[in-house]
Amino acid sequence: MTTRNQIRQLIRTKRQNLSHIDQKELSGDLLTQLTQRTDVLTAKNIAVYLANDGELDPMLFIHWCWQQNKNIYLPVIHPFSPGNLLFLHYHQNSEMQSNKYGILEPKLDVRLIKSINDIDIIFTPLVAFDLTGNRLGMGGGFYDRTLSAWFKHYRYVDEEKNAYERKLTKPYPIGLAHDIQLIDAIPSQLWDIPLPEIVTPTRQYKFDIHK
Repeated sequence: MTTRNQIRQLIRTKRQNLSHIDQKELSGDLLTQLTQRTDVLTAKNIAVYLANDGELDPMLFIHWCWQQNKNIYLPVIHPFSPGNLLFLHYHQNSEMQSNKYGILEPKLDVRLIKSINDIDIIFTPLVAFDLTGNRLGMGGGFYDRTLSAWFKHYRYVDEEKNAYERKLTKPYPIGLAHDIQLIDAIPSQLWDIPLPEIVTPTRQYKFDIHK
């Protein structure tokens, strides 16, 4: 069986090999996909990421959000709680700095922090995904921890009905990925948080993650 680290290496190489021209075109295709969504059109506070390591680039979408007067938030590694993220307001004049992974993030300012429960949609990066909604990240578990409370409510069990009942809680997570990041199956771990939706430049996937 292919290990998680082997999958990471394979898919990261694939997306790193995409040309600058390809990445620019795919970013435009992503913009088209996202701006057709009703939940995006009505959202006020959106968390997203800055592309790194060949990730699908949402920068055109970020600029569109600014034009639509939507608030954009970026993940910042929590300085005192290892493995956790904060989300800070990001605008055209934000003061940026590199974190320990070499990824740009807004300079920490408590006045810019947005509670995760006040964010409407959180677009997550990922390394690979499968058709059950399993997401493989870089291995740090940052987004699994961020989404754990949301997932607990989303998978709320109605014991009287003996069934899952979806509860609309914030933030609603959506993964962003290149089409080449889709694989047959991801060997999941107990702490992995699956995603209800993943958007690529060509299509939008929805998954039943109650299973």
